[in-house]
Amino acid sequence: MRIGFDAKRAFFNNTGLGNYSRNTLQQLFKHYPQNEYLLYSPSNRIKIKFQLPENAQIKTPDNWMSKLFKSYWRSFLITKQIKFDKVNVYHGLSNELPFGITETRVKSVVTIHDLIFKRFPQWYKPIDVKIYDKKFHYAAKFSDIIIAVTRKTSEDIQEFYNVDSNKIRVVYQSCNPKFFQLLDKNVIKDVLNNYELPDEYVLYVGTIEERKNLHSIVEALIIGKIDVPLVVIGRKTKYFFEKVLPYVQKHNLELKVIFIDNIENNKLPAIYQGAKLFVYPSLYEGFGIPILEAQASGVPVVTSKGSCFKETGGNHSLYVNPLNSEELAVTLKKVLNDRTLRIEMIEKGRHYAKTFSDEISVKKLHDIYEELV
Repeated sequence: MRIGFDAKRAFFNNTGLGNYSRNTLQQLFKHYPQNEYLLYSPSNRIKIKFQLPENAQIKTPDNWMSKLFKSYWRSFLITKQIKFDKVNVYHGLSNELPFGITETRVKSVVTIHDLIFKRFPQWYKPIDVKIYDKKFHYAAKFSDIIIAVTRKTSEDIQEFYNVDSNKIRVVYQSCNPKFFQLLDKNVIKDVLNNYELPDEYVLYVGTIEERKNLHSIVEALIIGKIDVPLVVIGRKTKYFFEKVLPYVQKHNLELKVIFIDNIENNKLPAIYQGAKLFVYPSLYEGFGIPILEAQASGVPVVTSKGSCFKETGGNHSLYVNPLNSEELAVTLKKVLNDRTLRIEMIEKGRHYAKTFSDEISVKKLHDIYEELV
């Protein structure tokens, strides 16, 4: 097969959708080397480099207008190249397809990660909601198959875009194998020392924004009189400066709550494995990949009730009302103080995370390509 991909985020996004795109591509390269892979990118000056096999090539804008208006190329003009390149299947890895894809007569797949902007538009700029809605709706309507990353996302697609469930396939994200590789204690200690982290800590990983609800964790530390420090890894937003930081300063928590903006990807497994507990009281997610990374790393998880969290976290993780800081505090203390419970959660979590293996996810994806062709 000759398979084309919207690879912009694979080459230019260091988190979320970029990680999904890179991991998907690398697993296809590994397990299905018989295919030819065309990676469409608005520029060959790529920000994030990863190894490409001989049967994969980067395709960039092919004329002066496309090179000058790269966003327009990605949304509209790219269809001419897709048709010229005789692609069998084109996969939009991050929620969208180019307008006019049906005119190419190329089979198309789109992965929709979440519709949070539809369910909670107040968390987004109005113009962004309109743009996202137009792109997502087009992709949902005109793709041959939609991949939803959880059953909850599938339900949202059906609800908001009135899509027949037969058109949707649920294919869970896989967890990068590096999180399953348990590190030597000395390696972990060296990484913790490098970032000046304590021997024991509770961990949160994710953008510091309203939806992720970090404020509830900090409140829980106060309510529960929890002495174990909190390590926060994630990009700061307006929410951090207006709500989280003032609360931390008001309660003199500067030494108890440790913020790290950027961390090398290859150091993240050690940060996970050094944690005593992972907490993720997000209000809504499409998948919640940090929950899976924590379990693969052998860390017990406390996360939110509802949304997709039970799908990602399994029956062994603990769930709370994310807006109830008292409940969160009680649950955090329960896990921190009960070694037997932690060991049980760690063992079951590692086992559960293995059901999200690359081999399982990539086979389901490739079966979809074959079904279309």
